Amino acid sequence: MGDWRTDPTFAMCRTLVDGADLASFAGGPFDIRAVVAAIRPGTFDGAVLDTLPWGNFPHGENAREAVRLLRTGDEPARNAMGVLIGMCADDSRAAAALAVPFLIRIAADPHHRHRADALGGLAAPARARHFGVASRDELLLHRSGPQHDGYDDYGVEVTGYPAGWSVAAARAAITNGAPVLLPLLAASDPAIRIDASYALATATDPGHTVRSAFATRCAKEQDPMVRAALVLATAEITRAHPHQPATGWIRELWQDRAQAPEVRLAAAIGWLCLTDEPAPGAMHTTVEALATEERARAMDALPWMGAAGRGEPGLLDCVRRMLHPEEPEPSDDPWA
Repeated sequence: MGDWRTDPTFAMCRTLVDGADLASFAGGPFDIRAVVAAIRPGTFDGAVLDTLPWGNFPHGENAREAVRLLRTGDEPARNAMGVLIGMCADDSRAAAALAVPFLIRIAADPHHRHRADALGGLAAPARARHFGVASRDELLLHRSGPQHDGYDDYGVEVTGYPAGWSVAAARAAITNGAPVLLPLLAASDPAIRIDASYALATATDPGHTVRSAFATRCAKEQDPMVRAALVLATAEITRAHPHQPATGWIRELWQDRAQAPEVRLAAAIGWLCLTDEPAPGAMHTTVEALATEERARAMDALPWMGAAGRGEPGLLDCVRRMLHPEEPEPSDDPWA
């Protein structure tokens, strides 16, 4: 990679670092929200891919090439999704957000050889700084609310690009793509159903359409891990769009001994994120009995838990930080 100071894809970031007003870029060609919004529904072919201004965003050409490989199904495509996810993990999401509309179309194609890869990663740019996040205050949180300096609660990415713009663009794309993602909640493959839940949980849902779809699917779902995913997805979308009946339903689930342990644990985590109430003693007892090491490792198959863990299974990290915040952080030093 060349010097970022001479790379044209960092032009906006350089001017922001030099003191430019962020508002002066709003709605223009460097605003990823505006660029994604301008993509017309149904126009996702190669010609459109090449006409988009990938070069206006950090690592844009890498993102464009990754999408091209995924679309064509060429052999290197297996690594292409890793490029996009890696950009997000490195806190550089703008160009990955521009890829989201194309990834949605790939994921919705039952015959595409890379649909699972696309679906598994398309929500990455819609969540900023979520790796290693397991606290009650931050897990499942969609940060928002403009601050006086024009940046929202996400601040800036490592490149200097406004992180909130990237996240907003990705979420808008997922919201617009919800009609083609919702049927995946009934896919034959449980992993597809889990990843569809994870992606749809980031959608803007003021009309509760997505949350209602989660509830409808949960009533039919037989796989305990998928039900747990639907519970966490419901909690996440409810945190963004508060709905007291949904919060009450989640509370009932962790108390219901007829539910699978995975569902009760997901509900306990979800309820803790939706309320400021102290965790009741019954919850401590339930979670401590159900959150075994073996079960926690199995629940890392849920993207929320897989991202939360820091040197231990995500569920155990959530339990420790939410129910036992007084305990010290575990050491990852093998000589400690």
